[in-house]
Amino acid sequence: MNQAHADAAAATAGQAIKGRGASTRLAHRFARDARQPFDDGWDAEPDPAGAVRTELIWEDAKSALCRNDSPDIFFEQSVNPYRGCEHGCVYCYARPTHSYLNMSPGLDFETRIVAKRNIAGLLRAELARPGHRPSVINIGSATDCYQPLERQLGLTRALIEVLGEARHPFALITKSSGVERDLDLLAPLARAGLAAVYVTITTLDAGLARVLEPRAAAPHRRLRTLRTLADAGIPVGVSVAPQIPFINDDMEQVLAAARAAGAGTAFYSVLRLPWELNALMRQWLAQHFPDRAARVLARVQDLHGIDAAGRAAGASYTARPGQRFTGQGVWADLLHQRFTQACARLGLNRERIALDTSQFRPALARGQGVLF
Repeated sequence: MNQAHADAAAATAGQAIKGRGASTRLAHRFARDARQPFDDGWDAEPDPAGAVRTELIWEDAKSALCRNDSPDIFFEQSVNPYRGCEHGCVYCYARPTHSYLNMSPGLDFETRIVAKRNIAGLLRAELARPGHRPSVINIGSATDCYQPLERQLGLTRALIEVLGEARHPFALITKSSGVERDLDLLAPLARAGLAAVYVTITTLDAGLARVLEPRAAAPHRRLRTLRTLADAGIPVGVSVAPQIPFINDDMEQVLAAARAAGAGTAFYSVLRLPWELNALMRQWLAQHFPDRAARVLARVQDLHGIDAAGRAAGASYTARPGQRFTGQGVWADLLHQRFTQACARLGLNRERIALDTSQFRPALARGQGVLF
């Protein structure tokens, strides 16, 4: 996308929709037709919030586990029970994955949610394979495993049940207080060294969170979830991601509040804007922070080492291994110093959460008993 297209996307963003992160069905990169809104002289009323409803789409998935060998990611295997996420976090790096479904990374990502109804059975079968090598499985790496639909569908709970039966270690990450529902499963598994939970808290500013991640739990509620999990004996960490220049500038305060709530570890990443997310974030900034939108984007480009030619073309992200999460340059160094100094002062990250892979038994995944 060149700069003219990027500016046009931002200029035609329209009005924000209450309770939604995106305000348009931004065209995805595989779309055959390109449509450009224009002013025809009529004053159109924006859709009321109630008109943009969430649609559940069932899917029979072909596989459960997704493997990666990226040096930037702390887990080798992940499982995601959903595609898309109703939390509507505007910055979500997973938004462009909806393009593969011929859906918009904008409103479709947060209103057309695909649920993998057979995910637990698939996971059980894959764990039972003779060649499966146990390593920590992450639940919810691409979309939040405790988004609102989980309350009625229970797909994440079914995954935890399978992992628990097989004695397979896992960690999950969420912005939802819904994880508290599964304390009865998580607490005993955590005591056995098989489970850990990470809660993302992007900011303590409730007003900002309301427009940045509109259907996720409020910041104070996530802190209470951290305390509830910690009191139940579950190892908990906090993610202060993403760091968005000149938007959520309270990293140290978030870390302090999370530590007081029981978090023992922490990590962060900088804002990443791959594919269509670049245009979507520009739209959001034009709607909510027009006074600083240019500064935010310029700093994001600094963090990702975008040169003059790339900036002229509208680029805001480069997926460099080892740098894409933490950034590069003076601003990345400053963020790293702030984070490490705050963690040292608060006593965070003194010990990493270590989960036990030695208890895994394939026979248990098959529903069989074991002698030893």
